[in-house]
Amino acid sequence: MRSAPTILHLDMDAFFAAVEQASKPSLRGKPVVVGGLGPRGVVSTASYEARVHGVHSAMATAHARRLAPNAAYLYPRFTVYRRISDIVMTLLREASPLIEPLSVDEAFVDLEAGPSRDDPREVARRLRADIRTATGLTASVGLAGSKLLAKIASEKAKPDGLVVVEPGTEQALLDPMPVRTLPGVGPATAEHLRKAGILTVAEITHAGEPELVRLLGKAHGAGLFAMASGLDNRPVVADRDVKSISVEDTYDTDLTDRAHVRYEIDRLAERCVQRLRGAGRSGRTVVVKIRRYDFSTLTRSETLRAPTDDPAVVRETARRLAEAVDTTGGVRLLGVGVAGLADFTQEDLFAQAPEDGSAAAEALVPELPTAPPPQGERARQWLPGHDVTHEEYGPGWVQGSGVGRVTVRFEVPTDTRPGRVRTFPADDPALSHSDPLPLAREAAWNAERGLEIGGAVAEGPGDTGEADGTGHPRDAGENPRGAESGGDAGSGGQSPASLPKSPEGAASGPERGTSMP
Repeated sequence: MRSAPTILHLDMDAFFAAVEQASKPSLRGKPVVVGGLGPRGVVSTASYEARVHGVHSAMATAHARRLAPNAAYLYPRFTVYRRISDIVMTLLREASPLIEPLSVDEAFVDLEAGPSRDDPREVARRLRADIRTATGLTASVGLAGSKLLAKIASEKAKPDGLVVVEPGTEQALLDPMPVRTLPGVGPATAEHLRKAGILTVAEITHAGEPELVRLLGKAHGAGLFAMASGLDNRPVVADRDVKSISVEDTYDTDLTDRAHVRYEIDRLAERCVQRLRGAGRSGRTVVVKIRRYDFSTLTRSETLRAPTDDPAVVRETARRLAEAVDTTGGVRLLGVGVAGLADFTQEDLFAQAPEDGSAAAEALVPELPTAPPPQGERARQWLPGHDVTHEEYGPGWVQGSGVGRVTVRFEVPTDTRPGRVRTFPADDPALSHSDPLPLAREAAWNAERGLEIGGAVAEGPGDTGEADGTGHPRDAGENPRGAESGGDAGSGGQSPASLPKSPEGAASGPERGTSMP
């Protein structure tokens, strides 16, 4: 553990929901829930206004609707979130080249490697102010001598605050914390400790290392005792090695037709390869994940002779693995992944499919079934929260749809008042999906730096953002955390009255508890 507080942990406040509030004037200061909206949907994140009602991440959306029936429930727009994340990560890299992103809204930064290493507190203040200026959003920051303490400090800083853990105050901060605060303590370990009468971090240190080793084993017990004592020497790692790349979907109704299962496996394999190639990687092991109707989850894998990024090879291997699993009772989740990653591709002639038209090819690669609807038909689905444009009324977003009609609120991020609401037939030819517009401050920040948004140099708030890629509705929010971290779920349930109602507030939020007692 370092003596000086030079490790910074930054966490954007209720990131997905905050971006939606900044994008939609009518939702500012209102409860907003982002996630999967189907019967099996899960909350990705909730605004602080929604958390007052008990809504939190990883909660079933159906339960959230019972707690906050008047909240706005929106599908995620991951393209927009990644775009804002790029701005935040750029600002962090300007503070230090040693940055460890944990997700789109969370990162560790080692300020000792940066140009302003002598005044880390001022760097933290400036970062929060710069993020608000560039995006209109707020961030909570913890500054300490280790990653563990910096993470805990940023939790205490939520929302929109800064907490600095000064040398000598570490144990006073840790002792009253529940054991689940420490990394590596999940539900099973916590229950094991509870049976031994250990509920807080202080009780871990009082029990002593020998007792922890007896309860949890040598490696886990010794490591946990060190953490409880404030000893955390984990460095900030700029380039963490990704071990696998995968995608998965949860389905609103169980898939019972094997042809439909094969269709979805093909679709997932194509998406997985796109991510694989986007990361400049190849892989040797193809993995298929299948969760059946009774919640039993099976994984099957096959290791190839050489790394590949060939979509045909991944698709065919995934098909074979899925065919070996009994899915007659129904499937609620499918996933395809590639592990054993490499930075190169070595062609394996024996792993490639035979040429099209041969009998062997037909036997090895069954023709893609035509029963499931093609992707083009899905594009006409109107997902709440996604961007649209009307030939007469201009840009807006889908507020709701059903029974052959779609309701749209016409407003843009730069508006200061809520826009008008209009309802159209779902097949109205004048209504179409559109690219998301940049946030008001995002456009100005990009224009100032001469950066591009969606392929064109930003010139001001009127420029549009990059393509949204509405895609398949089941891609949105079925996995509770998606690309966002779960760090701000336990922020203390602050009242909306105590929080900024819109990004147009003061340039910087409060600095609470800058020195822990």
